[in-house]
Amino acid sequence: MTIIEDTWVKVDHLNIHLYTAGEEGETIVLLHGGGLDSAWLSWQPVILALSTRFRVIAPDLPGYGKSDTPQIDYTLDYYIDFVRRLLDQLDVERPTLAGISMGGGIAIGFALAHPQRVNRLVPVDSYGIQRKYPGGLWGYYLVRMEWLNRFSWWLLGRNRALTRASLQQIMYDPNALSDDLINEVYEEIRRPRAGMAFRSFQRHEVLRDGVRTCYLDRLKEIQAETLFIHGENDRLVPVECAREAHARLPGSRLEVIPACGHWPQREKPDEFNRILLDFLQTS
Repeated sequence: MTIIEDTWVKVDHLNIHLYTAGEEGETIVLLHGGGLDSAWLSWQPVILALSTRFRVIAPDLPGYGKSDTPQIDYTLDYYIDFVRRLLDQLDVERPTLAGISMGGGIAIGFALAHPQRVNRLVPVDSYGIQRKYPGGLWGYYLVRMEWLNRFSWWLLGRNRALTRASLQQIMYDPNALSDDLINEVYEEIRRPRAGMAFRSFQRHEVLRDGVRTCYLDRLKEIQAETLFIHGENDRLVPVECAREAHARLPGSRLEVIPACGHWPQREKPDEFNRILLDFLQTS
C-alpha cells in the first residue's frame, strides 16, 4: 500500500509543505500551477501512480497550499530560484521535473538556468510557451485593476457555484468536475491570503501586448530529454502552443490528450499517468 507522507521542510526562512512518496528509483519533482492550485489538488492521482517505481516530491510552492505566504514579489525568477534552494535543502541533485501550467514555466526556466540539475523535463499545458495571455486586452485590464482582481477572488470564496463555473473554464468535460474536487478547490480559495501570490505573478507577467516570459526562442537550449503533455481542448494555453514548442525543441516528444482541457492529470488521470509512466520507463 502506497503511503503519501505529509511533511515540512525549512527553505531559508520559509516553512514549506510537501508530499513525498516512494523510496526507490529516480526522484520526480512535481510542480503545481497558479491560481487556485496546490500540490495535492494537482498531483494526488499522479503521486499514487508514480510512487511504486519512483521517489516522488510534490511541494506547495510559496504562496500556495499550506506553505508560507511571505509579502514578496512572486515572479517566475523567484520560483526558479526557490526550486534550486528546495532541491539543495532536500539533497536532490538531478531529478525529473514535471510542472503544470505555471509550474511548467518554472520547470522550463529551471532547466534553462540549471541544465546540469535536470534529468528529464515534462511541461504539462505549460506556461512560457505562448506569446499572448488568455483573455487578451480584457485579461490585461483584469490583472491591472487590483480592486477588480481582488473582488473576483472574494466572490469565488463565497459561492461554490462560481467556483464550479471557474473550473469549467479549465476543464473540457463538465462531468469531470466532481463535487469532491469542487469542494477541495473551494476550501483552497478560502484559506488566508489565497490568490495573493498569483495576483503578484500575474502583475509581473501580463503585459499589454503579451507576456513577459515566452521561452519559445530558447527551447533549443534545453539539454534534458523532454516530453510535452497537453490537453487538446485547452482554452488557456491552446494546443498549437505545445505543437510549436515541440517543433522548436529537437528530440522532444509531444503527447496530446483528446477531449481534455488545461488540467489533464485531473480530467483524464488514467491516460495522463499512462503517458507519463511510459516516458519515464522507456526514455
